[in-house]
Amino acid sequence: MSLLIQNCTLRGREGLWDVYCEGKSIAAIGQGLDRKADTTIDAKGNLLVPAFIDPHIHLDKVNILDTVRKNVSGTLTEAIEIIWDRKKTYTDEDVIERAGAVLDLALMNGTLAMRTHVDIDTIGGLKPLNGVLALRERYRDRMTLQLVAFPQEGILKDPGCDVLMEEAMKMGCDIVGGMPANENNPDDSRAHVKFCFDLAEKYNADIDMHVDETDDPFYRTLEMVADETIKRGWHGRVTAGHTCALAAYDDHYAAYVIDKVARAGIHMITNPVTNLMLQGRLDKQPIRRGITRVKELLEAGVNVSFGQDCVNDTFYPLGCADMLQVANVTVHAAQMSLPHELEKVFDMITTDANKVMNLPAYGLEEGCNANLVLIEAKKIREAIALAPNRPYVIREGKVVVKNIRKTEYLF
Repeated sequence: MSLLIQNCTLRGREGLWDVYCEGKSIAAIGQGLDRKADTTIDAKGNLLVPAFIDPHIHLDKVNILDTVRKNVSGTLTEAIEIIWDRKKTYTDEDVIERAGAVLDLALMNGTLAMRTHVDIDTIGGLKPLNGVLALRERYRDRMTLQLVAFPQEGILKDPGCDVLMEEAMKMGCDIVGGMPANENNPDDSRAHVKFCFDLAEKYNADIDMHVDETDDPFYRTLEMVADETIKRGWHGRVTAGHTCALAAYDDHYAAYVIDKVARAGIHMITNPVTNLMLQGRLDKQPIRRGITRVKELLEAGVNVSFGQDCVNDTFYPLGCADMLQVANVTVHAAQMSLPHELEKVFDMITTDANKVMNLPAYGLEEGCNANLVLIEAKKIREAIALAPNRPYVIREGKVVVKNIRKTEYLF
């Protein structure tokens, strides 16, 4: 099986290029390649990039908005509480139907890999995980899914969750999750962090925690996570999501923590579409933006990415699993409008997201896996501004999605 994509615009290269894929890999990249292929695509000068990666989403919760009561306050706390009754009724087919619709959208939009957090608690037990495991099996030839065991209700605050977390790892979760701020006091938060690292060491797993998803500067578990990462030597294997409180800290303490994060090699995930909606709900003007200190983290050499996070649930009523749409929001929320900043935001859904997920042979070079998306744009700025059509999505050298968009002007 071979595929030749002709007349592509490639990032960082002048002129038009051809990309030849043989089997599952990129075999050659050049100008005017003389190769015969089973399938040939004329890119027409459009942008070819590695397939998008979404490193932070909650597939067990997507598309439940219309089956639960409304989040009247719009807050994170109420969003979590609303789901309590709903998750008790999850079935495998329920999760597959709801989350499968989101995966289909993601595929259409050029995303071929996701990291999903799955609720592990004594309310729903392992029902959410059973559903997402069935989903992963159903989509294993179309989407790469990494599963995070996520104790949203806390661990010490939810007696029995510790046992379920271990069972989740045995059942097939790839990554140990956490939410240390959702405990009753700082000592319990530290115990929460320690438990997660102990579990990660036992299963030789990476860690991906929700950290300080609040506007309240009292919550300081990011420093706890950084300290434990350095202590355990888990450098490069820990991801901290949201970290909204980092934006609420005074500048001196924020710089102190960012330095620790950089020394620990922690990956940071900001989720602007959700946190712009949830945070600052009780503020008068000026209303806080709800996202972490993206530019300062980048200046400190920290790897930063972002995710869709939520789709049509109690946390966020919108979302279409389109990483270019989320990139657009990130540009606005983080005020990353300069040319090099726009390029960096695009990195966050490609190469920088892969530093989080660590997928083998990712990229657009000879020898990389042929997981690619063609975008009807000539520049990164166009792609982020317009979220245009993606005529071809390619997985392992095979076209898996073909999007045809036709517009007629009738005036």
